[in-house]
Amino acid sequence: MDEEQNNTTLVVFSGDLDKAIASFIIATGAAAMGGKVTMFFTFWGLNILRKENYTSSKKKNFMEKMFGMMMPKGPDKLGISKMNMGGMGSKMMKKVMRKKNISTLPELMEMAKELDVNMVACTMSMDVLGIGKDELIDGIDYGGVAAYLGDAYEAKVNLFI
Repeated sequence: MDEEQNNTTLVVFSGDLDKAIASFIIATGAAAMGGKVTMFFTFWGLNILRKENYTSSKKKNFMEKMFGMMMPKGPDKLGISKMNMGGMGSKMMKKVMRKKNISTLPELMEMAKELDVNMVACTMSMDVLGIGKDELIDGIDYGGVAAYLGDAYEAKVNLFI
C-alpha cells in the first residue's frame, strides 16, 4: 500500500437513520480531505438507497414481497436506533437537526455524490432481500464482497456501521 493513500471504506450494514447520517458525515468528511471513499451498503443498509414509494416491476416470490413491504423505502422513511417510539423519535431528530442547520440524510447523500463517494450496493444482499436494481437510486454501483475488499485493502480506514 502506498504511504500517500488516504482512502476510507465503510460497510453500511444498519438501516437506522442516526447510523446512516453518521456514515455519510464520515464519508463526506473523508472525501473532502481528498481520499477515495467507498461505502458498501449491505443487508439493512440497502434501505438507505431504496427509492421512495417505488414498486418494482420484478416478479417477486412471497418472501421477497414480505421483505419489500416491511422494509423502509428510502432515507426519509428510516427510524432511529434508540427511542424510535413508533417513528416519533425520527421526527424529533429531524426537527432538531433542521433547527441547528444540520444537513438532512438526503442532502448528505447528494453531497456524497458530488464528492465522488463510491456507493456500492451489495448484490448478494439484494438477492437475499429480493431488491432489484430498479428499486435503488441512480448513480450507484453494484458489487459483491470481493469488490468491497479490493477497496478495503487499499484503505487506511475501514469502518463497519
